Amino acid sequence: MTPSHPSAGASAGRWSNLDRPPLNANALRRALVTGDGLWTSLEVVAATGSTNSDLAARAARLPEGAVLVAEEQTAGRGRLDRSWVAPARSGLFFSVLLKPGGAVPQERWGWLTLLAGVAAATGLSRGAGVDTALKWPNDLLVGVDGDERKTGGILAERVADGVVLGIGLNVTLTEDELPVPTAGSLALAGASVTDRDPVLKAVLRSLEQWYGNWRAAGGDPAASGLQETYAAGCATLGRHVRAELPGGRTLTGTAEAVDAEGRLLVRTPAGEHEAVGAGDVVHLRSVH
Repeated sequence: MTPSHPSAGASAGRWSNLDRPPLNANALRRALVTGDGLWTSLEVVAATGSTNSDLAARAARLPEGAVLVAEEQTAGRGRLDRSWVAPARSGLFFSVLLKPGGAVPQERWGWLTLLAGVAAATGLSRGAGVDTALKWPNDLLVGVDGDERKTGGILAERVADGVVLGIGLNVTLTEDELPVPTAGSLALAGASVTDRDPVLKAVLRSLEQWYGNWRAAGGDPAASGLQETYAAGCATLGRHVRAELPGGRTLTGTAEAVDAEGRLLVRTPAGEHEAVGAGDVVHLRSVH
């Protein structure tokens, strides 16, 4: 998703919605930074280029569990360096620092993107009252007027001794603010709660729970329940898809499973299976 940034000449009123109050940083810290949990610090900034870039630059000096939230991102990034910017206070744009260390072999760290998707979907169900589906590998989908719309995305970046996980969620974007017709927001999906404070708390608590279970299992996606839960909530499985792979190659077939390494298994028309570890996946309409 590539929400457009308002131009210099845009009406200030459009971006100064009284229904979009700022986050309450002190209340969020009291609720989440408890001393005996995962989250060790929580900072809210009015605006920044990218929370992922900022946190990655400071990762070596910070303990695990640092959280950085921006009310507005001016140079936010999705996968493949796509831009991600949106009106101030219209969504949740945050990054967290995780350091699995020796508890989880590094070859299993790739599951963190999928783990963040499961955690976000679980948290949004609890905290916002909205059903969220997962599109492999890192998109969050909601239903708007019967259509699947992308309302969020996840970006994982390796740092020296850990991973920075960035999550972006459209919360109150209106139809005329959407960058493309395929984008959505929690509000457009009929969420019962669009107050960003409880929604952020719900997602971070869910992330803490899933990460703790995964880490306790040594990163084993099956033993932690992550692989099964991801598959159950993944809208990509069972669909006819086109995977646009690195190097310009395209693969078309049916997405059948997510393997133990977090790769998407695609069955080709010839009946062969190919594991997709990276690339863009497009859901295609079934041909009857």
